[in-house]
Amino acid sequence: MLENIVWFHGYWKGLKGEVGGKGASLGEMTGAGLPVPPGFTLTCTAFRTSKEQSELDEDIARLLFELDTENTDMVTQRCREIREAFSKMEMVPEVEVDLRNAYRELCQVSGTQDIPVAVRSSATSEDSPDASFAGEHDTYLWIRGEEAVIDAVRRCWASLFTDRATCYRVEMGYEHKSVEMSVVIQKMVHPISAGVAFTLNPVNGDRSQVCIDSAWGFGESVVSGEVTPDNYLIDKVLMEIGQRKVSVKEMEFKLSDHDSVERAELDEERAKSPSLTDAQIKAIVKLAKLAEKHYGCPQDIEWAVDADLPEGSNVVLLQSRPETVWSKKTRSTSQGAQSSGDFMASIVSTLMNPLHTKK
Repeated sequence: MLENIVWFHGYWKGLKGEVGGKGASLGEMTGAGLPVPPGFTLTCTAFRTSKEQSELDEDIARLLFELDTENTDMVTQRCREIREAFSKMEMVPEVEVDLRNAYRELCQVSGTQDIPVAVRSSATSEDSPDASFAGEHDTYLWIRGEEAVIDAVRRCWASLFTDRATCYRVEMGYEHKSVEMSVVIQKMVHPISAGVAFTLNPVNGDRSQVCIDSAWGFGESVVSGEVTPDNYLIDKVLMEIGQRKVSVKEMEFKLSDHDSVERAELDEERAKSPSLTDAQIKAIVKLAKLAEKHYGCPQDIEWAVDADLPEGSNVVLLQSRPETVWSKKTRSTSQGAQSSGDFMASIVSTLMNPLHTKK
């Protein structure tokens, strides 16, 4: 019998179809001994049984019949109706009980009542080799308490039918009914800094280097374009920092005193300071190399320096997935001279875009 809950430490490859791309990656990284904040995945079985109980398939099929993706008004109206139906959908009682119990267990493991978590969509199509759905579905950060987690799960389910995700499936030839949604619930990281690491040089594809982009706080400042991140190129073998570009970062997104992520201006000294120490840079490179070795191919990796962990063991990995941007570039030599700006935004978006916070 398929389970509603799969803990990261209990994942094995046969469960990938149940936990989606993000859930599978976090489970595999945990199994490989990489430092991943604890958590679990609410499986596609939970999504499927709840949807079937609510008999939503008929309404979805009706609303998507002859959908004209060029008609933005039609797309917006129909997708909104589908999402509203999901927001009112009742979970199967067994699913809700299992979800509540798993969240309580995560609180006990973490030693914190109502532990804040990230609730992240993990659709079965997100990491397909022929398409990238990164950023198409919703992520909710700093969610605290059972009721808030249940609500965020429903909203993640509903995000299968955002305008962008729906149109993208049509363009890529995916059947809407065949795509299911699992949801990752993971202990929230309190980042001093965060960013991405790429196990090859994004400009020329050189696999002897690791590229790191880093900014203070949550990293939404990078996606929004409000700051230029610090950038480092590190030799994989010698562990030497060959390129170091420290930008002036005038603001950050950080955790407020009332469980929300908000914009904060930085003083001049912090704005001009590097967002990573050399020790942290080398720790990220070591973890990136381990991830690449484990998966056997170049990776783009989401990492954070967690303020709640002691120095020396406070770099954690949030995601690792096969690199797709450079492989697409190599299909056309003319793309090889492209700047890395769009590239970095695309992989930052796998973590931070869209960013949703508790109201």
